[in-house]
Amino acid sequence: MLSYPYRRRMEAGLLLAAASVALSGIVALLLALSVIRSPEGEGRMVQISQYIRRGAAAFLRLEYARIAVFALMVAVVLFVMGLKVQGARPEAALTYLFGASLSASAGYAGMRIATMANVRTAKALERGLHSGLRVAFSSGAVMGLTVVTLALGGILIVLLTLKNQFDLFAFSFGASSIALFARVGGGIYTKAADVGADLVGKVEVGIPEDDPRNPAVIADNVGDNVGDVAGMGADLYESYVASIVSAVALGTAISGSMTSGEALLPIIVAALGMLAAILGIFVVLGLRASDAQKAMNAGVYTATAVTIVVTLLAVRGMENWLGYWVSVLMGLLVGILIGWSSEYYTSYKYGPTRAIAESAVTGAATDIISGMAVGMRSTVIPVISVAAVTVLSHHLAGIYGIALAAVGMLSTLGVTLAMDSYGPVADNAAGIAEMAHLGKEIREKAEELDAVGNTTAAIGKGFAIGSAALTALALFVTYGQQIEEYLGHSILMELRSPEVVAGLFIGALMPFLFSSYALEAVGKAAWQMVEEVRRQFRERPGILEGREEPDYEACVSISTRAAIRKMILPSSLAILVPIAVGLALGPVAVGGLLAGAVSTGFLLAIYMANAGGAWDNAKKYIEAGNLGGKGSDAHKAAVVGDTVGDPLKDTAGPSLNILIKLMSIVSLLFSALFVAVAGW
Repeated sequence: MLSYPYRRRMEAGLLLAAASVALSGIVALLLALSVIRSPEGEGRMVQISQYIRRGAAAFLRLEYARIAVFALMVAVVLFVMGLKVQGARPEAALTYLFGASLSASAGYAGMRIATMANVRTAKALERGLHSGLRVAFSSGAVMGLTVVTLALGGILIVLLTLKNQFDLFAFSFGASSIALFARVGGGIYTKAADVGADLVGKVEVGIPEDDPRNPAVIADNVGDNVGDVAGMGADLYESYVASIVSAVALGTAISGSMTSGEALLPIIVAALGMLAAILGIFVVLGLRASDAQKAMNAGVYTATAVTIVVTLLAVRGMENWLGYWVSVLMGLLVGILIGWSSEYYTSYKYGPTRAIAESAVTGAATDIISGMAVGMRSTVIPVISVAAVTVLSHHLAGIYGIALAAVGMLSTLGVTLAMDSYGPVADNAAGIAEMAHLGKEIREKAEELDAVGNTTAAIGKGFAIGSAALTALALFVTYGQQIEEYLGHSILMELRSPEVVAGLFIGALMPFLFSSYALEAVGKAAWQMVEEVRRQFRERPGILEGREEPDYEACVSISTRAAIRKMILPSSLAILVPIAVGLALGPVAVGGLLAGAVSTGFLLAIYMANAGGAWDNAKKYIEAGNLGGKGSDAHKAAVVGDTVGDPLKDTAGPSLNILIKLMSIVSLLFSALFVAVAGW
């Protein structure tokens, strides 16, 4: 129990959280204004930027319209279940819609600022590399701060108004379900365009990347925004929410109160991390480092160090303050370790990626084999790190310690997501520089920023999946506690139970089945894109001669239709399978389902993210003039490897961390129904 003075400190902590949310929102607005006020350029630059902006906005309108119908259907189900099933609440329908709307808003806000920043980054590169970095990173910081502002602000509103953890689960469910649709839909869109553009443009015709003669080039640049910005924004919004909600739920179970120190501590840690992230963002913007990666690393390390210190001050006075603080500390450090691992395996400064590039000299097959091997090996450090923090934090603070480690890992999300969102802006800037003929010097500077962006994206994905594993473990335990609360006695989910084993195998299958549908969708859409680009080149020879402008809209339409149509099935699996298993095999089978999904989903996600990033940067290493440079046989082989890796790292891989948490949240929300149907 808390002493009276410390209870007052917890109340002050909630005020701090509210103030942090307000400050984060204000800083995001000021950074957005600074981006908008940057010079936009002129002529062809602006025209291309408007093509990209209109395409991205049109896709999100269609995507969100479909998602809204789905969200309303789920809300009706939750409302009816709240009326009919003991333990559920009809109010959960509203909190579900609230979480879903904030998730969509986070993605849309990031897309809007990114599509305004791309042309301004290209223009700023005329003044130097650091000027371009400032614009691109500022737009990423807007995305990062908007996500944490909406996420923590939404949690505070639900917590302080409804004061019921079932409603918090519904809020997290809203965030997760919309994030999965956004990630899958955006990922299908961007990779269909990217693969189609590369296979015909670079390999078959031999024109440069982002050449304006390529009909798929605008769709490719639109995809960077709807997939890697809007999709990633919704993705990490969901990760952030789920980590906090699971820790709040376990803290409530420990203390018996949602206003206890254990229940409120995750919110306070997140608020302190938010303030530290703001400081880290200004370190990046103010540091004139010759290397963009070093500048961003300095920002992350600053935010991490500050969070470690202020969290220690926050937990002092609690009964197990040392265990809680060390759990947060380990989460932060493991996040950085996973980031280092991702950087090592994906950056072309280091051996593994260069070895992939060298293997491309003998053809696409050896390039792909080498990349697969590197991706598989890259799982070792993240898995051992997460296993270690799981054991140690549990030893120090029980399952609550694991949940705190997940909160710690994502506490500085404001700055780590800024690094991630910066990448697509730099990529678009490089495309605009090429299409607007801004000159070799500007293009090379943009490509330098873009190469760093590939690595920061891999680091961001590592943070997301690492925290997903820890959060999913915490949610798994919360699910068991919820079932026991409904039953009034303890239960065992052990391997001697055939239902648990059946659930375990089905859960282990889910990441593979989900990934197969996502990858197949990209493959079919890319095939349509390849055929369309070939058709235009064949029927309108003036395009390659530079006398005719390609039909960009046709390619944008192909990606849009494919993404909207194909995102439904894989996204729906995450919701329908846990419910089906729970109704058919009972609550304990769902426990096995969640364990199986976490174990295979974590490994697959790390493998896909790092293999894809390594293939991409192996190609860029060759494009920098090594091993024959652009147009060489090694380059063509590396392009094929990159196209294989694209849907892995930007569609299926990053969606898996949402999948494993969404399945856990769905299981929690419908646990009362499982118990009722089982007749326990």
